[in-house]
Amino acid sequence: MEPAQHPITLGTPTYWKDQIRCQVACPVHTDARGYVRAIAEGNFELAYLIARGPNPLASICGRICGAPCEASCRRGMIDEPIAIRALKRVVTERFGPYRAANNGDKPTLVSGPDHAAYLQNSDTDKICAESDDLMHVIRLYAESLKRPTGQRIAIIGAGPAGLACAHDLALLGLRPTILESEAMPAGMLVLGVPEYRLPRDLIKAEIEVIQALGVEIRCGVQVGRDVTLSSLRDEYDAVVIAVGCKRSRGLSIPGIASKGVYGGVEFLRSVAIGEPVRLGGRVIVIGGGSVAYDVSRTVLRQEQADVSREAARQAGEREVTLVCLESAAEMPAETIDIKEGEEEGVLRKNGWGPVEILTKPGPDGPLVEGVRFRRCVRVYDENRAFRPIYDNTQLVDLPADTVLLSVGQAVDLSFLEKAGDNVRLSAGQIAWDANTQMTSYDGVFVAGDVAYGPKLVIDAIASGKHAARSVYEYCTGARLHRDAVQFHVDLGPYLREPDLDKNTRVPLPALPVRDRIRFPRAIVDLGYTLDEARAEAGRCLDCGVDTLWNTQCTLCGACVEVCPTHCLQMPTLLDLQQQEPFQRLAESDHYHLKKNTVVLRDEDRSVVVAPQARIEANEDMVLFKDEDTCIRCGLCAQVCPTRAISMQRLTFSEGWSCRVNGAARA
Repeated sequence: MEPAQHPITLGTPTYWKDQIRCQVACPVHTDARGYVRAIAEGNFELAYLIARGPNPLASICGRICGAPCEASCRRGMIDEPIAIRALKRVVTERFGPYRAANNGDKPTLVSGPDHAAYLQNSDTDKICAESDDLMHVIRLYAESLKRPTGQRIAIIGAGPAGLACAHDLALLGLRPTILESEAMPAGMLVLGVPEYRLPRDLIKAEIEVIQALGVEIRCGVQVGRDVTLSSLRDEYDAVVIAVGCKRSRGLSIPGIASKGVYGGVEFLRSVAIGEPVRLGGRVIVIGGGSVAYDVSRTVLRQEQADVSREAARQAGEREVTLVCLESAAEMPAETIDIKEGEEEGVLRKNGWGPVEILTKPGPDGPLVEGVRFRRCVRVYDENRAFRPIYDNTQLVDLPADTVLLSVGQAVDLSFLEKAGDNVRLSAGQIAWDANTQMTSYDGVFVAGDVAYGPKLVIDAIASGKHAARSVYEYCTGARLHRDAVQFHVDLGPYLREPDLDKNTRVPLPALPVRDRIRFPRAIVDLGYTLDEARAEAGRCLDCGVDTLWNTQCTLCGACVEVCPTHCLQMPTLLDLQQQEPFQRLAESDHYHLKKNTVVLRDEDRSVVVAPQARIEANEDMVLFKDEDTCIRCGLCAQVCPTRAISMQRLTFSEGWSCRVNGAARA
């Protein structure tokens, strides 16, 4: 981007942290850059401890996280983002409670108490640890690990939000009890995520670690039937509602109540708990997200399970067609889901919306015979709001024996019927305070999908952790305050991997297609080897490192000449002064212009501007840096004749301190 066209605004105290985009994008602020660089250096155990610190379900996220960190990865501006999720899986498989199989052996499971003790005794040199990292709290409660002795908290729902909330409450010294309506814990992790993506023993292993901290889980307890919300509130010091979106959204079209039309989420649940599911030979799945692909791919595997788990699938016995409004480029499903679904035989029709379920008479009422669709010419408006426009002159009828709906999920709030007017609803959802996550019912909080609708697993974990802190403050009367330290460390001689900007993303190995259908529970994504992981991690740009200038800079231009990505440029100061944002910069309390030189009043260092740009001024020339395209190669520092440029690593640590009646305690 030309400097004269680059947006310039005043920098902020979080400017340097904001450059580590993967960590900023993660809802629990995992230092992804930290564990990726540790993998690149061969320190796999450190990588695991960094990944596990803020995330009690790190092993699970290494398999199925929606990976907002990858979507924000700066490397994606050059070619493809770092495979951050796959790299997390590598280290969790080697140091987590569920250890990867080697040479065909079964995976090794570490007991919950043993792994909790390992975490308690493991100290790490975390370079960029944010406040969501509560693992250090384990050491504060080391003597009471067997059972916390604080206030009793009831958590409704054993999904990722409930588990994360219970984990942090136990670390904070409270006594959480999770009430789960199903016969097994984990919520949609076990009921909605197919086994070919997430091993059930892995889920069990992670939950046992949380239980080892003192969390009690009671399964088969349905609030509204076995207990009421009011009775829980009377018995416990606080209650957290953490139920997930376990119900499929329907469609208001004719024939939707016909036999043979099912919700996709309900279908996945039936398969997970072993309930028989009758499916016809022609199945239509309506929806374009990753859940729709989970449904479609499970249908194909269910056919094999119905016939024989060992016999080869006969082509043509069952046809699965996925139909969605979006074009191929707009589909919300992950690219890997679309690719693997097509490999396994999922057919796809983009740009069509359902109009009517076509039926035929049956002994117990109308039976599905097909679906009528109309062409969707636009899904989103100019503001990216969901406002589809259809061409009603273009219709198509697709034959079907079974229709599975995957057009969204909803929370079942029927358990609140006996709560009276204590819990206020707004537009059919529970009303809650955005700061504390408390509802209108004093002492009752919400976390996860019940609060904001279906999101990623990592969003539910973050919400559960936030609720835990609010519950802690509510029950103890203490106030948690963030304590932060931030500084830069000069790295001295600085070397990077050879051909850093040329190395392409390492492909993720997958199970051969023929084996995926033959063995319905077989894990499809095989994961990286250690060598592959190091190669992929070596592509990381290490955005925690940055180039800093001092007043020895003579603007000779040597750095501009060697910059491989042309992120450094030298326009005249006059060019930038014409911009209104730059004029406000000169008039601010922090910066001033003197002899055509931009100077920082309280510190003799570079002028920080945002977004993603920084400038240095001396006499009539300006050194302009575009952070977006900088690869942190260090060549500029190597050629600087005055050593004005140094490569420095950002280091920061954030933690919590409690204040009770004005006194602070760790």
